Amino acid sequence: MRALAAGFKLPPYVLDHGRLGIDEAIEVKGAHINNKSLTAVWLRPGAADPPAECRICTDERQYVLAAGQSWTTREALAGQHRNAWKQHQEGMLSLQSQPHFAIGQRAFLLQTPAGNVLWDCIALLDKATEALVRALGGVASIAISHPHYYTTMQDWAEAFKAPIHLQAADCAWVVRPHPSIRFWEGEAREILPGVTLICVGGHFPGGTVLHWAGTLLAGDVLQVTPGAHRVSFMWSYPNMMPLPAAAIRQIEERLRPWRYERIFGAFPGQDVLADGPATVARSARRYVELIAS
Repeated sequence: MRALAAGFKLPPYVLDHGRLGIDEAIEVKGAHINNKSLTAVWLRPGAADPPAECRICTDERQYVLAAGQSWTTREALAGQHRNAWKQHQEGMLSLQSQPHFAIGQRAFLLQTPAGNVLWDCIALLDKATEALVRALGGVASIAISHPHYYTTMQDWAEAFKAPIHLQAADCAWVVRPHPSIRFWEGEAREILPGVTLICVGGHFPGGTVLHWAGTLLAGDVLQVTPGAHRVSFMWSYPNMMPLPAAAIRQIEERLRPWRYERIFGAFPGQDVLADGPATVARSARRYVELIAS
């Protein structure tokens, strides 16, 4: 595995836990992961108590309910929820846990001639989901837009023997290191033929979208708005903290060379089905006008 470029400095948190899949990937047993802020999944078998907090949840880009952090386990999650599937276009399905769990994001399974890609992640990987994914061809690669959707990515990687592609700028937010994690650098990385990750930044420095077959999968790095004729951008969505104009310009500039029509966001109904580039350009221009006025 290729090391990061000379001069790239790992944050102290990363150095404390090994190099997180760059050269000497290790697994910290008992580390916890989260599915956003409302409930975190506790992976600490045999321990009496969960951790005191989820560090991703307590970051300003997320929040913890006034009642405090709550925790669950893999087993409890599987006993109370199931995953619902939807086909959006040929070779692209989404899955989302029901009833609503935590923030309620959806993941996508892309079927390509070179293998399937899991885009973003949900916490629930039950036996039914595993069987369905295997029947659809398994998973050749996993890619995630930003740390709020890391969830149980390590479990998915182990189940399907797939690498996880994460932008190196967000490496400090990996709280359960795993040998499957592959950090990538730069503005773009093709992970399978025709499947390209594009780092646009914004919500997180490593904020990433996926380009495939005339489609942009955006997570909430680009947030498709109600009405599906605009997108928006925020540093913190729950705390309504905006991005500076320079960050918005960067997002629009990095997407400008790419050809696509459709944009699929993190949540059901957040689908721009035509004119994607014009939607992004118009939305970015108006955002900058407002924030600069």
